[in-house]
Amino acid sequence: MSMFLFLKVHAQKERTEKDESKLRTKSGLATYYHKRFEGRKTTSGQKYRGDKLTAAHRTLPFGTIVTVTNLSNGKTINVEVNDRGPYTKRYIIDVSESAAKYLGIYGKGHSKVEISYDPS
Repeated sequence: MSMFLFLKVHAQKERTEKDESKLRTKSGLATYYHKRFEGRKTTSGQKYRGDKLTAAHRTLPFGTIVTVTNLSNGKTINVEVNDRGPYTKRYIIDVSESAAKYLGIYGKGHSKVEISYDPS
């Protein structure tokens, strides 16, 4: 391995470890938007589209990218916060229909998940 390649790989690994150390994680239940919300305005002003990878969170700023991992099957997806909710303390995040389908919670109602995000 050339010295340049070694340094590049080492720098990428170091940067990834630093980035991961900034991440905040929380565990709880996730649910998803019902089809009746399709086309309605979200709190951010965007229209809800079930085919987009979006989510609602009570406090995270709009535009925050959140990694959601279904703890029952290990599937992970990134979603963008563009709405407020869920409005019950039982859930920590509402995801769009397509995100719920990918995570394997669509049709089940909810699932235990871990969310992670960069707070900066």
